[in-house]
Amino acid sequence: MHAFSFASTPHIYFGAGKRHQLSGLVATFGRRLLLVTGAHSFDRSLHGDALLTALQETFELRRLRVNGEPSPQLVDEAVAIYAPWKPDCVVAIGGGSAIDAGKAIAGLLRTGDSVMAYLEGVGQGKCYGGPSTPFIALPTTAGTGGECSKNAVLSFIAKEGFKKSFRHELLVARAIILDPELCFNTPAHVTAACGMDALTQLLESYVSTSANPMTDALALSGLAYLRDGLITAVEQGHDLHGRACMLYAASISGLTLANAGLGSVHGLASPLGAFFPIPHGVVCGTLLASAARQNMKLLALQQSDHPVLHKYASVGRLLKNNPTLSDKHACSALLDLLDEWTVRLKMERLSVYGIQADDISNIVAHASGGMKTNPVLLNKAQMEELLLSRL
Repeated sequence: MHAFSFASTPHIYFGAGKRHQLSGLVATFGRRLLLVTGAHSFDRSLHGDALLTALQETFELRRLRVNGEPSPQLVDEAVAIYAPWKPDCVVAIGGGSAIDAGKAIAGLLRTGDSVMAYLEGVGQGKCYGGPSTPFIALPTTAGTGGECSKNAVLSFIAKEGFKKSFRHELLVARAIILDPELCFNTPAHVTAACGMDALTQLLESYVSTSANPMTDALALSGLAYLRDGLITAVEQGHDLHGRACMLYAASISGLTLANAGLGSVHGLASPLGAFFPIPHGVVCGTLLASAARQNMKLLALQQSDHPVLHKYASVGRLLKNNPTLSDKHACSALLDLLDEWTVRLKMERLSVYGIQADDISNIVAHASGGMKTNPVLLNKAQMEELLLSRL
Protein backbone atom coordinates (compact mmCIF):
# COMPACT_ATOMS: atom_id res chain seq x y z
CA MET A 1 0.00 0.00 0.00
CA HIS A 2 1.41 3.36 -1.02
CA ALA A 3 1.58 6.28 1.39
CA PHE A 4 -1.24 8.83 1.09
CA SER A 5 -2.89 11.69 2.93
CA PHE A 6 -6.60 12.41 3.30
CA ALA A 7 -8.19 15.81 3.89
CA SER A 8 -11.29 15.31 6.02
CA THR A 9 -14.33 17.54 6.42
CA PRO A 10 -15.91 19.04 9.54
CA HIS A 11 -19.17 17.88 11.05
CA ILE A 12 -21.73 16.68 8.50
CA TYR A 13 -25.41 16.61 9.49
CA PHE A 14 -27.29 14.30 7.13
CA GLY A 15 -31.02 13.59 6.99
CA ALA A 16 -34.48 14.94 6.31
CA GLY A 17 -35.22 17.93 8.53
CA LYS A 18 -31.60 18.57 9.50
CA ARG A 19 -32.01 22.12 8.16
CA HIS A 20 -33.70 22.95 11.47
CA GLN A 21 -30.31 22.74 13.17
CA LEU A 22 -29.00 25.69 11.16
CA SER A 23 -29.99 28.44 13.60
CA GLY A 24 -28.30 26.70 16.49
CA LEU A 25 -25.10 26.28 14.51
CA VAL A 26 -25.04 29.90 13.36
CA ALA A 27 -25.65 31.12 16.92
CA THR A 28 -22.34 29.64 18.05
CA PHE A 29 -20.56 32.22 15.88
CA GLY A 30 -22.55 35.38 16.60
CA ARG A 31 -25.50 37.50 15.52
CA ARG A 32 -24.62 38.88 12.08
CA LEU A 33 -25.41 36.44 9.29
CA LEU A 34 -24.68 36.81 5.58
CA LEU A 35 -26.93 34.44 3.63
CA VAL A 36 -25.84 33.50 0.10
CA THR A 37 -28.41 31.82 -2.16
CA GLY A 38 -29.13 31.26 -5.83
CA ALA A 39 -31.03 33.92 -7.73
CA HIS A 40 -34.39 32.12 -7.65
CA SER A 41 -34.09 28.54 -6.39
CA PHE A 42 -34.23 29.37 -2.68
CA ASP A 43 -37.37 31.49 -3.05
CA ARG A 44 -39.11 28.79 -5.09
CA SER A 45 -38.21 25.93 -2.76
CA LEU A 46 -40.79 24.30 -0.50
CA HIS A 47 -38.87 25.18 2.64
CA GLY A 48 -37.20 28.47 1.72
CA ASP A 49 -39.74 30.83 3.28
CA ALA A 50 -39.84 28.99 6.60
CA LEU A 51 -36.06 28.76 6.76
CA LEU A 52 -35.61 32.44 5.93
CA THR A 53 -38.22 33.52 8.49
CA ALA A 54 -36.54 31.47 11.23
CA LEU A 55 -33.16 33.02 10.46
CA GLN A 56 -34.57 36.57 10.31
CA GLU A 57 -36.25 36.12 13.68
CA THR A 58 -32.98 35.11 15.31
CA PHE A 59 -30.22 36.99 13.50
CA GLU A 60 -29.33 40.28 11.93
CA LEU A 61 -29.43 39.00 8.37
CA ARG A 62 -28.32 40.28 5.00
CA ARG A 63 -28.73 38.33 1.79
CA LEU A 64 -26.79 37.97 -1.45
CA ARG A 65 -28.29 36.28 -4.53
CA VAL A 66 -25.94 34.60 -7.01
CA ASN A 67 -27.16 34.42 -10.60
CA GLY A 68 -25.26 31.87 -12.68
CA GLU A 69 -21.61 30.93 -12.32
CA PRO A 70 -19.88 33.08 -9.66
CA SER A 71 -17.24 35.44 -11.01
CA PRO A 72 -14.25 37.11 -9.35
CA GLN A 73 -16.08 40.43 -9.84
CA LEU A 74 -19.12 39.18 -7.91
CA VAL A 75 -16.92 38.01 -5.04
CA ASP A 76 -14.94 41.24 -4.87
CA GLU A 77 -18.08 43.39 -4.99
CA ALA A 78 -19.70 41.34 -2.20
CA VAL A 79 -16.59 41.64 -0.04
CA ALA A 80 -16.51 45.42 -0.56
CA ILE A 81 -20.19 45.71 0.44
CA TYR A 82 -20.29 43.36 3.43
CA ALA A 83 -16.79 43.51 4.95
CA PRO A 84 -17.50 46.80 6.81
CA TRP A 85 -20.55 45.14 8.37
CA LYS A 86 -18.32 42.33 9.73
CA PRO A 87 -20.56 39.24 9.45
CA ASP A 88 -20.02 36.60 12.13
CA CYS A 89 -20.99 33.77 9.81
CA VAL A 90 -21.66 33.10 6.12
CA VAL A 91 -24.30 30.53 5.17
CA ALA A 92 -24.70 29.31 1.59
CA ILE A 93 -27.94 27.55 0.63
CA GLY A 94 -28.12 26.50 -2.99
CA GLY A 95 -26.28 24.76 -5.79
CA GLY A 96 -22.58 24.74 -6.50
CA SER A 97 -22.55 28.37 -7.61
CA ALA A 98 -24.01 29.68 -4.35
CA ILE A 99 -21.72 27.46 -2.28
CA ASP A 100 -18.57 28.43 -4.19
CA ALA A 101 -19.47 32.11 -3.97
CA GLY A 102 -20.21 31.89 -0.26
CA LYS A 103 -16.99 30.03 0.40
CA ALA A 104 -14.86 32.60 -1.43
CA ILE A 105 -16.62 35.56 0.16
CA ALA A 106 -16.24 34.06 3.64
CA GLY A 107 -12.55 33.65 2.99
CA LEU A 108 -12.02 37.31 2.14
CA LEU A 109 -14.41 39.27 4.39
CA ARG A 110 -11.91 39.73 7.20
CA THR A 111 -9.00 40.85 5.01
CA GLY A 112 -10.86 42.74 2.31
CA ASP A 113 -8.48 41.33 -0.31
CA SER A 114 -9.43 40.80 -3.93
CA VAL A 115 -9.88 37.16 -4.84
CA MET A 116 -7.58 37.83 -7.80
CA ALA A 117 -4.71 37.91 -5.30
CA TYR A 118 -5.17 34.18 -4.77
CA LEU A 119 -6.91 32.69 -7.83
CA GLU A 120 -4.83 29.82 -9.22
CA GLY A 121 -3.19 30.33 -12.58
CA VAL A 122 -4.58 33.80 -13.25
CA GLY A 123 -4.16 35.60 -9.94
CA GLN A 124 -1.24 37.38 -8.32
CA GLY A 125 0.16 34.26 -6.67
CA LYS A 126 -0.30 35.55 -3.14
CA CYS A 127 -0.33 32.89 -0.41
CA TYR A 128 -3.65 32.88 1.47
CA GLY A 129 -3.32 32.83 5.24
CA GLY A 130 -6.80 33.71 6.43
CA PRO A 131 -8.54 34.36 8.66
CA SER A 132 -11.78 33.15 7.12
CA THR A 133 -15.24 33.98 8.41
CA PRO A 134 -17.01 30.79 9.63
CA PHE A 135 -18.84 29.19 6.72
CA ILE A 136 -21.81 26.76 6.71
CA ALA A 137 -23.02 25.01 3.54
CA LEU A 138 -26.45 23.55 2.72
CA PRO A 139 -26.49 22.14 -0.84
CA THR A 140 -29.83 22.03 -2.67
CA THR A 141 -28.53 20.24 -5.76
CA ALA A 142 -26.65 16.95 -5.76
CA GLY A 143 -23.74 17.47 -8.11
CA THR A 144 -20.51 19.32 -7.40
CA GLY A 145 -19.92 18.17 -3.83
CA GLY A 146 -18.43 21.63 -3.34
CA GLU A 147 -19.71 21.72 0.23
CA CYS A 148 -17.01 19.19 1.11
CA SER A 149 -14.08 20.80 -0.67
CA LYS A 150 -11.52 23.49 0.13
CA ASN A 151 -11.78 25.22 -3.24
CA ALA A 152 -14.16 27.83 -4.61
CA VAL A 153 -14.46 27.68 -8.40
CA LEU A 154 -14.89 31.07 -10.06
CA SER A 155 -15.46 31.81 -13.74
CA PHE A 156 -14.94 34.62 -16.20
CA ILE A 157 -16.88 33.46 -19.25
CA ALA A 158 -15.52 34.95 -22.46
CA LYS A 159 -13.57 34.02 -25.58
CA GLU A 160 -10.38 34.29 -23.52
CA GLY A 161 -12.05 33.56 -20.19
CA PHE A 162 -11.05 31.26 -17.36
CA LYS A 163 -12.47 28.92 -14.74
CA LYS A 164 -10.11 28.71 -11.78
CA SER A 165 -10.06 27.90 -8.07
CA PHE A 166 -9.44 29.88 -4.92
CA ARG A 167 -8.17 27.03 -2.77
CA HIS A 168 -7.10 26.62 0.86
CA GLU A 169 -7.84 24.41 3.87
CA LEU A 170 -9.07 27.47 5.78
CA LEU A 171 -11.98 27.80 3.33
CA VAL A 172 -13.50 24.44 4.30
CA ALA A 173 -16.99 24.78 5.79
CA ARG A 174 -17.26 24.62 9.57
CA ALA A 175 -20.46 22.58 9.22
CA ILE A 176 -22.34 20.93 6.37
CA ILE A 177 -26.06 20.21 6.44
CA LEU A 178 -27.27 17.61 3.92
CA ASP A 179 -31.05 17.74 3.99
CA PRO A 180 -32.59 15.93 0.99
CA GLU A 181 -35.87 17.80 1.46
CA LEU A 182 -34.09 20.95 0.30
CA CYS A 183 -33.60 19.27 -3.10
CA PHE A 184 -37.28 18.57 -3.82
CA ASN A 185 -37.85 21.55 -6.09
CA THR A 186 -34.70 21.17 -8.19
CA PRO A 187 -35.89 20.87 -11.81
CA ALA A 188 -35.43 17.53 -13.56
CA HIS A 189 -32.92 18.82 -16.11
CA VAL A 190 -30.79 20.37 -13.36
CA THR A 191 -31.01 17.19 -11.30
CA ALA A 192 -29.90 15.18 -14.33
CA ALA A 193 -26.90 17.38 -15.10
CA CYS A 194 -25.85 17.57 -11.46
CA GLY A 195 -26.24 13.81 -11.10
CA MET A 196 -23.98 13.19 -14.08
CA ASP A 197 -21.44 15.56 -12.54
CA ALA A 198 -21.44 13.50 -9.34
CA LEU A 199 -21.16 10.28 -11.35
CA THR A 200 -18.22 11.66 -13.31
CA GLN A 201 -16.44 12.77 -10.15
CA LEU A 202 -16.92 9.40 -8.47
CA LEU A 203 -15.78 7.41 -11.50
CA GLU A 204 -12.85 9.66 -12.38
CA SER A 205 -11.55 9.76 -8.81
CA TYR A 206 -11.88 5.97 -8.53
CA VAL A 207 -9.69 5.33 -11.59
CA SER A 208 -7.38 8.31 -10.91
CA THR A 209 -3.64 7.75 -10.71
CA SER A 210 -3.81 9.38 -7.25
CA ALA A 211 -6.57 7.12 -5.88
CA ASN A 212 -5.95 5.43 -2.55
CA PRO A 213 -7.78 2.84 -0.41
CA MET A 214 -9.84 5.48 1.40
CA THR A 215 -10.98 7.28 -1.75
CA ASP A 216 -11.69 3.92 -3.42
CA ALA A 217 -13.95 2.84 -0.57
CA LEU A 218 -15.79 6.15 -0.57
CA ALA A 219 -16.15 6.24 -4.36
CA LEU A 220 -17.67 2.75 -4.48
CA SER A 221 -20.06 3.69 -1.68
CA GLY A 222 -21.10 6.83 -3.53
CA LEU A 223 -21.57 4.93 -6.79
CA ALA A 224 -23.81 2.37 -5.09
CA TYR A 225 -26.13 5.08 -3.80
CA LEU A 226 -26.01 6.94 -7.11
CA ARG A 227 -27.09 3.74 -8.87
CA ASP A 228 -30.13 3.55 -6.60
CA GLY A 229 -31.04 7.24 -6.73
CA LEU A 230 -30.12 8.90 -10.03
CA ILE A 231 -33.05 7.99 -12.26
CA THR A 232 -35.56 8.22 -9.40
CA ALA A 233 -34.37 11.69 -8.38
CA VAL A 234 -34.64 12.93 -11.97
CA GLU A 235 -37.99 11.36 -12.84
CA GLN A 236 -39.66 11.48 -9.38
CA GLY A 237 -38.29 14.65 -7.87
CA HIS A 238 -40.19 14.41 -4.58
CA ASP A 239 -39.01 10.88 -3.81
CA LEU A 240 -37.13 11.28 -0.53
CA HIS A 241 -35.04 8.13 -0.93
CA GLY A 242 -33.87 9.11 -4.42
CA ARG A 243 -32.96 12.61 -3.30
CA ALA A 244 -31.15 11.30 -0.22
CA CYS A 245 -29.14 8.81 -2.29
CA MET A 246 -28.02 11.52 -4.69
CA LEU A 247 -27.19 14.07 -1.99
CA TYR A 248 -25.00 11.49 -0.27
CA ALA A 249 -23.34 10.42 -3.53
CA ALA A 250 -22.59 14.01 -4.56
CA SER A 251 -21.05 14.92 -1.21
CA ILE A 252 -18.94 11.78 -1.27
CA SER A 253 -17.76 12.77 -4.75
CA GLY A 254 -16.58 16.06 -3.28
CA LEU A 255 -14.41 14.16 -0.83
CA THR A 256 -13.00 11.77 -3.41
CA LEU A 257 -12.14 14.46 -5.96
CA ALA A 258 -10.44 16.54 -3.28
CA ASN A 259 -8.24 13.63 -2.27
CA ALA A 260 -7.72 11.64 -5.47
CA GLY A 261 -8.11 14.12 -8.32
CA LEU A 262 -10.16 13.72 -11.48
CA GLY A 263 -9.74 12.82 -15.15
CA SER A 264 -10.01 13.95 -18.74
CA VAL A 265 -13.64 15.07 -18.55
CA HIS A 266 -12.84 17.63 -15.88
CA GLY A 267 -9.59 18.57 -17.58
CA LEU A 268 -11.62 19.64 -20.61
CA ALA A 269 -14.56 20.97 -18.60
CA SER A 270 -12.52 23.89 -17.29
CA PRO A 271 -11.86 25.60 -20.65
CA LEU A 272 -15.27 24.57 -22.00
CA GLY A 273 -16.97 26.30 -19.07
CA ALA A 274 -14.69 29.31 -19.35
CA PHE A 275 -15.12 29.94 -23.07
CA PHE A 276 -18.77 28.94 -23.50
CA PRO A 277 -21.97 29.27 -21.40
CA ILE A 278 -22.32 25.51 -20.94
CA PRO A 279 -23.35 24.15 -17.52
CA HIS A 280 -20.63 22.10 -15.88
CA GLY A 281 -22.91 19.12 -15.32
CA VAL A 282 -23.83 19.05 -19.00
CA VAL A 283 -20.14 18.92 -19.95
CA CYS A 284 -19.68 15.95 -17.63
CA GLY A 285 -22.84 14.22 -18.77
CA THR A 286 -22.12 14.55 -22.46
CA LEU A 287 -18.43 13.55 -22.30
CA LEU A 288 -18.37 10.82 -19.66
CA ALA A 289 -19.28 7.77 -21.77
CA SER A 290 -16.90 8.76 -24.57
CA ALA A 291 -14.09 9.49 -22.12
CA ALA A 292 -14.49 6.16 -20.33
CA ARG A 293 -14.55 4.33 -23.68
CA GLN A 294 -11.39 6.12 -24.80
CA ASN A 295 -9.58 5.43 -21.53
CA MET A 296 -10.45 1.73 -21.63
CA LYS A 297 -9.29 1.40 -25.23
CA LEU A 298 -5.96 3.08 -24.57
CA LEU A 299 -5.37 1.16 -21.33
CA ALA A 300 -6.02 -2.14 -23.10
CA LEU A 301 -3.43 -1.22 -25.74
CA GLN A 302 -0.89 -0.69 -22.96
CA GLN A 303 -1.71 -3.88 -21.07
CA SER A 304 -4.58 -6.30 -21.73
CA ASP A 305 -5.14 -6.85 -18.01
CA HIS A 306 -4.32 -3.32 -16.88
CA PRO A 307 -5.22 -2.82 -13.16
CA VAL A 308 -7.41 0.18 -14.02
CA LEU A 309 -9.47 -1.98 -16.37
CA HIS A 310 -10.23 -4.16 -13.35
CA LYS A 311 -11.43 -1.03 -11.56
CA TYR A 312 -13.68 -0.07 -14.46
CA ALA A 313 -15.05 -3.62 -14.40
CA SER A 314 -15.76 -3.31 -10.67
CA VAL A 315 -17.83 -0.20 -11.36
CA GLY A 316 -19.68 -2.02 -14.14
CA ARG A 317 -20.61 -4.87 -11.82
CA LEU A 318 -21.67 -2.39 -9.14
CA LEU A 319 -23.82 -0.16 -11.34
CA LYS A 320 -25.43 -3.13 -13.08
CA ASN A 321 -25.85 -4.82 -9.69
CA ASN A 322 -24.49 -8.06 -11.16
CA PRO A 323 -21.38 -9.42 -9.36
CA THR A 324 -21.18 -12.43 -11.71
CA LEU A 325 -20.05 -10.44 -14.77
CA SER A 326 -16.54 -11.10 -16.08
CA ASP A 327 -14.23 -8.12 -16.40
CA LYS A 328 -14.77 -7.97 -20.16
CA HIS A 329 -18.55 -8.08 -19.91
CA ALA A 330 -18.57 -5.71 -16.92
CA CYS A 331 -16.60 -3.07 -18.84
CA SER A 332 -18.96 -3.41 -21.80
CA ALA A 333 -21.96 -3.19 -19.48
CA LEU A 334 -20.58 -0.03 -17.89
CA LEU A 335 -20.16 1.67 -21.27
CA ASP A 336 -23.64 0.58 -22.35
CA LEU A 337 -25.13 1.99 -19.15
CA LEU A 338 -23.28 5.31 -19.52
CA ASP A 339 -24.54 5.55 -23.10
CA GLU A 340 -28.08 4.77 -21.92
CA TRP A 341 -28.00 7.42 -19.19
CA THR A 342 -26.54 9.99 -21.59
CA VAL A 343 -29.59 9.53 -23.80
CA ARG A 344 -32.20 9.02 -21.09
CA LEU A 345 -31.09 12.10 -19.15
CA LYS A 346 -30.93 14.17 -22.36
CA MET A 347 -27.32 15.27 -22.14
CA GLU A 348 -26.97 17.70 -25.03
CA ARG A 349 -24.10 17.75 -27.47
CA LEU A 350 -21.47 20.48 -27.28
CA SER A 351 -22.63 22.14 -30.50
CA VAL A 352 -25.89 23.13 -28.81
CA TYR A 353 -23.87 25.69 -26.85
CA GLY A 354 -22.16 27.18 -29.89
CA ILE A 355 -19.03 25.05 -29.82
CA GLN A 356 -17.70 24.33 -33.30
CA ALA A 357 -14.92 22.19 -34.76
CA ASP A 358 -12.75 25.29 -35.13
CA ASP A 359 -12.88 25.80 -31.34
CA ILE A 360 -11.56 22.36 -30.44
CA SER A 361 -7.85 23.13 -30.76
CA ASN A 362 -8.06 26.14 -28.43
CA ILE A 363 -10.08 24.19 -25.86
CA VAL A 364 -7.50 21.40 -25.85
CA ALA A 365 -4.66 23.91 -25.54
CA HIS A 366 -6.16 25.10 -22.25
CA ALA A 367 -7.03 21.69 -20.82
CA SER A 368 -5.74 21.29 -17.27
CA GLY A 369 -6.54 19.91 -13.86
CA GLY A 370 -7.79 16.36 -14.23
CA MET A 371 -5.50 15.58 -17.15
CA LYS A 372 -2.67 15.03 -14.65
CA THR A 373 -4.48 12.21 -12.86
CA ASN A 374 -6.34 10.65 -15.77
CA PRO A 375 -5.46 6.93 -15.81
CA VAL A 376 -3.84 7.28 -19.24
CA LEU A 377 -1.95 10.25 -20.63
CA LEU A 378 -3.84 11.75 -23.58
CA ASN A 379 -2.10 13.55 -26.39
CA LYS A 380 -3.52 16.53 -28.26
CA ALA A 381 -5.08 14.40 -31.00
CA GLN A 382 -6.78 12.12 -28.49
CA MET A 383 -8.26 15.04 -26.57
CA GLU A 384 -9.55 16.50 -29.82
CA GLU A 385 -11.02 13.12 -30.74
CA LEU A 386 -12.88 13.01 -27.43
CA LEU A 387 -14.42 16.45 -27.92
CA LEU A 388 -15.31 15.81 -31.57
CA SER A 389 -17.14 12.63 -30.58
CA ARG A 390 -19.69 14.77 -28.73
CA LEU A 391 -19.79 17.79 -31.01
